[in-house]
Amino acid sequence: QVQLQESGGGSVQPGASLTLACVPVSAPPRYRMAWFRQAPGKEREFVAVINWNRASTYYADSVKGRFTISRDHAKKTTYLQMNNLTPEDTAVYYCAGGGYSDTYYSQDEYDNWGQGTQVTVSA
Repeated sequence: QVQLQESGGGSVQPGASLTLACVPVSAPPRYRMAWFRQAPGKEREFVAVINWNRASTYYADSVKGRFTISRDHAKKTTYLQMNNLTPEDTAVYYCAGGGYSDTYYSQDEYDNWGQGTQVTVSA
């Protein structure tokens, strides 16, 4: 059962920008929304997280300063603005919803997931 739906992925050149969006399909509103990604042959890794009040955001060091996570409660949408993309950003990006745990970087703390959207960065 699809709980969250991602969109906005695509193939771009290095230095380009993309904005991913995540909307709930069957998942309820969650306190915490996050983005993870999984590159070919690698484990899924934390990218960014935002809390319900939108005052707290955290990022992986690899994307800090380039990616921005945001959420629009009226549209029930969580976004990931990605700037200055590099080939190392190539991955399937997943949206996840979770609760109040301090370990926001662990995928085990999230129980609502999307099916992912592919982002490919190449010259």
